[in-house]
Amino acid sequence: MAHDTDHRGGGETVAFRLWPPVAVGAPLLAGWLATLAWGDPVALGPWRLPLGWALLAAFAGWNGWSLWLFRRHRTGLLPGQRTSAMIEEGPYRLSRNPLYVGMLALYLALALLAPTLWGLALFPAAVALVRWGAIGPEERFLRERFGAPYEAYADRVRRWL
Repeated sequence: MAHDTDHRGGGETVAFRLWPPVAVGAPLLAGWLATLAWGDPVALGPWRLPLGWALLAAFAGWNGWSLWLFRRHRTGLLPGQRTSAMIEEGPYRLSRNPLYVGMLALYLALALLAPTLWGLALFPAAVALVRWGAIGPEERFLRERFGAPYEAYADRVRRWL
């Protein structure tokens, strides 16, 4: 289910504080650089490989499905693109932010496969940056753009999972 709208005021695009790939990528890069510079204090072990590959596969399927829904509903995905529909099906029935959940799963996958313990240690920073830089502004935008339908959706569906 998707809600199309042009009945509300406000802009047609969300203004992020921090572009989501930067919010996720910066802490991972910092962790990887720390691992290169100082090494990891503890080895992660062989368990990291199957878990890393599983998370990578989950990311590909989950985010692929989410992106397909954006295309199907002809609504903007990238900064500056017009938001014309509120998607409530597929992964959006389980999470209001499935693309961010997927990006964070990708973060964990890459940190495990690299491996970088420092990257894993910085994972909470990535979550906080996504919450502050993307989700906060996006939720405000969607409340203004879609009003009561978004409020009802936010009451029904968790922010993460």
